[in-house]
Amino acid sequence: MIDSTRSIKACAAYYGENADEMEAYLLDGEKRALELGNRGPIIFDENGELSKEIREAYSKNGFYIFENVIDAKELEDIKEDLEQLRENFPAGPETTLDKNGKPAFNADSKALTLVWSKPLGDPLGGTELANGRHQVKLFEPEAADDAPQAVPVILLGTLQFSDACLRTYAHPKLLQVAESINGEDFAPFNEALFIKEPGVGAAVSWHQDGVTHWDSEDFNEDIHGFNFMAQVYGSTAVNGVWVLPGTHKDGKIDIKKLVAEAGSERLKGAVPMICNPGDVVMCNRQLLHGSFPNCGFEKRVTVNFGFHKRSSVLGTKGGGIHSEAQVFDEETINRRSKSIGYAIEARKAKYKNEKPYEYKPFLKSGVTYLWDEKARQDLIDYNLEDLSI
Repeated sequence: MIDSTRSIKACAAYYGENADEMEAYLLDGEKRALELGNRGPIIFDENGELSKEIREAYSKNGFYIFENVIDAKELEDIKEDLEQLRENFPAGPETTLDKNGKPAFNADSKALTLVWSKPLGDPLGGTELANGRHQVKLFEPEAADDAPQAVPVILLGTLQFSDACLRTYAHPKLLQVAESINGEDFAPFNEALFIKEPGVGAAVSWHQDGVTHWDSEDFNEDIHGFNFMAQVYGSTAVNGVWVLPGTHKDGKIDIKKLVAEAGSERLKGAVPMICNPGDVVMCNRQLLHGSFPNCGFEKRVTVNFGFHKRSSVLGTKGGGIHSEAQVFDEETINRRSKSIGYAIEARKAKYKNEKPYEYKPFLKSGVTYLWDEKARQDLIDYNLEDLSI
């Protein structure tokens, strides 16, 4: 586990007269998180289904931490891609040029690719953005005088920009988990990088994902799908996502009421996701979650990618957050699923001795994919059709 003692003290100091309370909250949350019993290796039973113990822990808490999924070499490949991307990021939110005056990596993108924030800010909290699901604004500490005016916090459509992230997307054990949770005809959701640089990384206010099925007569704990959160550098109580265990079963939550009851944004019973590099969290999208500004010393980069039950998406009008609101028909779902096909082929080319995952809808339809330059071009702006429910 990453020793974040210095970061916890440094973070708490930003909270002024509430510093002692914040330090105690971070330390207590870390302790309780490690006692939940919802972490370990990926284990399947003799039928290839996720083990009963993991399923029960995931259902109880709404998240599970798979340990040591991404090995050191694969992590290095991701880091190398990210460093190259960072060199070609726009110099700021108002320009399409990088710091060297060259077109940024996303200069020609039609889809939204970068979300920016002021350093240590909370760009979504208390706004109507994302359908107003971030009901409260978190505390925004003052960043250092030499901090940039704006920092990138979310990169969307990751698979078109990073071959390493594309390959991780097709990790056979993770896709088998997706099949076990959502059925063999599971559908993709969306992919992103969450970037929390030390001293500037923005907050993401408490919220629940999902917008379409809260009032459905078929509502259940899995109806809005889940996200995998692969941790490149690890995750701590200071820079990591916090969750309120079990809330994925509670329907739509009045977050303002919870904050009022707690007397602050430090919600009672919440815990952080404590992860080492290479760990992958499976997080239910209905689970109440958020993250504080990264006032510590460790960076966090999360490779985020989600999956749905096909029945949750087919014939459903999307929520309009990650893509234009539309009714998702079979053709749209199949077209968006090309990301799975290309990713499997890209991973096969890199890991020749690994048994690749077989996506059952492709086997049934007979459709095949190749990973080549034509495929790379086909992924451009693929996230315009994110299956956003």
